[in-house]
Amino acid sequence: MGLKDEFNKTVDNIKDAAGKAIDNAKDTANEASHKGTAESEQAKRDVAGDQMTTSGKAGSMFNQAKNSAQGDVDATKRDVRNNT
Repeated sequence: MGLKDEFNKTVDNIKDAAGKAIDNAKDTANEASHKGTAESEQAKRDVAGDQMTTSGKAGSMFNQAKNSAQGDVDATKRDVRNNT
């Protein structure tokens, strides 16, 4: 392998590492956002208590589960990227 090929390989490795770092940062931010939203749904139900309607509680619980799952997906994407 020539010097030029080694240089190109090194540049490609750096670009790949930078791309992974950027994607990991995005997934970390998205995960934190989704998890925070899920926690706020729980807090909203805790504060409102019996003042929330049954449908309001159900909608809040659905939003909490949805956001928690989305946060888990972001974490999984990051873990898969880091392990490949």
